[in-house]
Amino acid sequence: MARKLKIVKKKRNHFPRFESDKLKTVKPSWRKPRGIDNSCRRKYRGSLLMPKIGYGSARKTRYRLPDGHYKFVVNNAHELEMIMMHSKKYAAEIAHGCSVRTRKLIRQRAAELGIHLTNGTARLRKQEAH
Repeated sequence: MARKLKIVKKKRNHFPRFESDKLKTVKPSWRKPRGIDNSCRRKYRGSLLMPKIGYGSARKTRYRLPDGHYKFVVNNAHELEMIMMHSKKYAAEIAHGCSVRTRKLIRQRAAELGIHLTNGTARLRKQEAH
């Protein structure tokens, strides 16, 4: 298992675009305000917050999963061998587009190599009693 560090998320909610709540044509995805009189750009008190470097996560815990591993997305069983030597630092995640048959092969190979799967039980069917 990876070294357990306390992960601190400084700002978790999203930054909405200026006046996206007032205008239907303005989508909420962030764009930097560039107008000369824009209150958000000029950082007036009570206006929207803008993204800045201080909201970033600590470098040691950036991109970490809650269990302390880094995520490594795999599409087939052969890609697991890339993180075989670093199984304490990385956890494998089966890609979204993988079929059930490929998922079974990946699960089987991950168990052999001792690699942690984050979504190992995803899209599994129950065994039918014969």
